[in-house]
Amino acid sequence: GVVPACRSLDCVSIFAGTCADAARVAEVARGFDPADPYAHAAEDAVSFLPQATPASFRFGIPALRHREFLGDNQASAAFDAAVADWVRLGGTPVVVDLQPFLEAGAMLYEGPFVAERFEAAGALFARDPDLLVAPLRAILEGARRHHASAVFTAQARLRLLSRQVGELWPALDFLLLPTAPTFPTLAAVEADPLGQNAALGRYTTFGNLLNLSALAVPAGFRADGLPAGVTLLGPWGADARLASFGARFHHATSTRLGATSAKLPPAPLLPSRPARPTPASASMAVADPAPVEIAVVGAHLSGEPLNGQLTAAGGRLARACSTAPRYRLYALPNTTPAKPGLLRVADGEDTGTAIELEVWDLPPVAFATFVAAIPAPLCIGKVELDDGSRVSGFLCEAHAVTGARDISAFGGWKNFLRSTR
Repeated sequence: GVVPACRSLDCVSIFAGTCADAARVAEVARGFDPADPYAHAAEDAVSFLPQATPASFRFGIPALRHREFLGDNQASAAFDAAVADWVRLGGTPVVVDLQPFLEAGAMLYEGPFVAERFEAAGALFARDPDLLVAPLRAILEGARRHHASAVFTAQARLRLLSRQVGELWPALDFLLLPTAPTFPTLAAVEADPLGQNAALGRYTTFGNLLNLSALAVPAGFRADGLPAGVTLLGPWGADARLASFGARFHHATSTRLGATSAKLPPAPLLPSRPARPTPASASMAVADPAPVEIAVVGAHLSGEPLNGQLTAAGGRLARACSTAPRYRLYALPNTTPAKPGLLRVADGEDTGTAIELEVWDLPPVAFATFVAAIPAPLCIGKVELDDGSRVSGFLCEAHAVTGARDISAFGGWKNFLRSTR
C-alpha cells in the first residue's frame, strides 16, 4: 500500500515519456474513492486526455523579483529560452506576482502541516527514532514545536492565499514556472539535505497546498548539456488543458532539438479566440510576435549604464526622436546610477517642452519581464512623441520630483550629463 507523508496534501504523481502517455495512465488511475476522506467527489468527471489548443493563448510567468536560480545562470537562461519558445507557439506572457504561491509553499515544511507526518511515521519515531534517516528525523523533530491552534491559523491563511491565486486563472491558460531552480551536487545534498530539498521545491511545494493541477515537461538542454524543464500549473481539474499545451510544447521543442519524436504526435490546434474558420495547415503556422516599443529617456539610452539591460533582452534601437512639447525632465536624487524622471504637464499648462528620447523594440516576453523589474518611482505609461503617436515609455511618479532639479531646459538627459562633466 501507499504510505503518505501528509495524507491531506499528498497526491499520486505519474511519470511517462510523453504527455499523452501520462494522460492515458491518469485516465485509468483516476476515480472517486468514498473511503478516502480527502477524495474529490467530482473526480469521476475530470478528464486527463489532451484536447485541441487555441492558436493564441495567455500564460503567466513570474516577476523578475521572484525568480531564483541560486546563482545558476544557465538555468535562468534556459527558462528565458522556454518562455521564448512558448511565445513562438502563439503565447502572450503575463507577469504574475508569485508571492502568494511562495508563501503557501513555505507552509509545507515551515508551517504546522508538517505535524501530519506523525500519522505516517510517528509511531516509529517515538519507538526508535534512529531507524529513520536523518532528514526525516529532523522534520519530525521540528513538527513537535507546533501547537494545534497553529493549524487553524495556517488553514485560514491558506484559504485567503487560495482565493488570491484563484483570481489569476480566468485571465490565464496556465502559469509557467521553472521545474527546479538548479541542479545541486550529491555532495551538496549530503551536506544539507533539508536545505537543498527546500531550494529544489521553490516552484513546486505550493502545488498541493493550493490544490493545483501541475504538469512538468522537458524544455530542451542547457549549454552545459544538462536538461531543462518547465512546469505548467492551473486550478484543480485543469489537467486535460495542461496536458494539451504540454504535448504541443513537447512536440515542438523535441522536433526543433532533433530529438527522436516519432512517439510525439502533434497536438491538435484550435483557431485563435474568438474562433474563426481557418485551414488546419494555416493554423499550425504561428508567426513570431511583433516587437513592443518602449521609449527611454535616461540611464537606458545608448551608451548609458543600463542600456545593456535592453540589448541583453534582445532589444533593438528603432529610432531617436523627442516627446511632444508637453513634458518636464527632472534629475532624481539618490539614484544609482543617476536617473531622470519624465513628467507630463497638466493639460492646458504652457510649461512643457520636448525631451529627447530613444524608442527601442523589445520581444514581447522581454518587454514583460523588463517592465516588471522597473523600480519605483519610475513607471511605464504612454508617452506622446513629437509626431503625435504614443508609445509605452518611462515616466515618473509625481511625488518623486518634489525638490528635484528641473533639467528640462537641457532638452534631454545626455545634454544634462555633458553639462556636469
